[in-house]
Amino acid sequence: MRLPLLCAAALGLACSVPLPAQDVYTHGLPPGFHALQIGESAPDFSLLGVDGKTYSLSDFRDSPYLIVIFLSNHCPTSHAAETRFIPYVAGLKGKGVAVVAINPNSMEGLRVEELGYSKYNDSYEEMKLYAKERGFIFPYLYDGGTQATARAYGCLCTPYMFIFDRERKLRYVGRFDDSETPDPATVHSRDGANAMDALLAGRPVPVEVTRPMGCSTKWLTKKDAVAEGNEAWKNLPVSMGTVDAAGVAALAKNPTGRLRVINLWATWCVPCVEEFPGLVSISRRFETRDFDLITISVDDPKDRDKALKFLEREHAAVPPGATKAVAAQGRTTNNFLYTGPTGDALAQALDPKWPGGYPYTVVIAPGGEVVYRCAGALDIEDFRSRLLDRLGIYYK
Repeated sequence: MRLPLLCAAALGLACSVPLPAQDVYTHGLPPGFHALQIGESAPDFSLLGVDGKTYSLSDFRDSPYLIVIFLSNHCPTSHAAETRFIPYVAGLKGKGVAVVAINPNSMEGLRVEELGYSKYNDSYEEMKLYAKERGFIFPYLYDGGTQATARAYGCLCTPYMFIFDRERKLRYVGRFDDSETPDPATVHSRDGANAMDALLAGRPVPVEVTRPMGCSTKWLTKKDAVAEGNEAWKNLPVSMGTVDAAGVAALAKNPTGRLRVINLWATWCVPCVEEFPGLVSISRRFETRDFDLITISVDDPKDRDKALKFLEREHAAVPPGATKAVAAQGRTTNNFLYTGPTGDALAQALDPKWPGGYPYTVVIAPGGEVVYRCAGALDIEDFRSRLLDRLGIYYK
């Protein structure tokens, strides 16, 4: 038997190379991790589902076959697989196949920038929202607290599929199919579905082990690294340039291929100050996406130091994942102090539909079209969701 070697890439993606079972790569994996082998018994579990019920293997004992699939709220590969897996499961109704999904991820092992493809994190409470939105027709269980089940099964990433027979012996392990996008035309091999179909037809499984693709499991043992990353963010340099009306107009044209948010704010504006941390969190979350947050302070130029200190206190740095893109646009910062005339001149430069008042936020698509406006304080959660609707939850 052959098992995949997976390594966690910078964005939490899994890369793989097949190796013999005895050579499975174990660096970075938690104590007690066991790569389940073909023919081994399904490890039991006792996990809370999004429906409030606690599930174990015995809850599925009446079904001749059992699919255990590890999914997650945040992973774009998981999102893509679900668009095909859910309809496939619907087609299994009445065929004696039980299905259960498990989220293996620890919130403490999950970096902010790994949430750039989802409006939801991997907490139990947000699993409820995610499962409802996606239309899950099977139990969705939370293992992020102890990750005992993920370690017992050898869950290296999401999605990861295991198929067990009547005796609950492992008959297939690996991917559901070989695509990381939602486009069905990109699927060239339906490995998991083929294995299940073969078992139902009484045929041998054509390929017992395949290479899973997706986001690496967010192990609790990585919490120190996550904490170090959060601390490193606080120490990133924060800068602020100046911009006049012509410069604002140039920014509003957005000649890039990136979604651009421009926020007008001031230190004397209470709602501006209150919403600003949420904007910084969005900037961090989408740092690996085609996205830029540009802030423009309308403080009096003589209060430049005050505005800069506020930006430093809020850690409003250019995200590391965006530095190359910002440099390619000829900028060294995403923060500016406006030095031109305010009022009509600023409105004409940024957005003639601006009714006035601060804060004011616009979302500008590539090419300069304003696709969203908000006069006044943002609802950060709603705003993040709207941005994700534009950016998408899948790899392209």
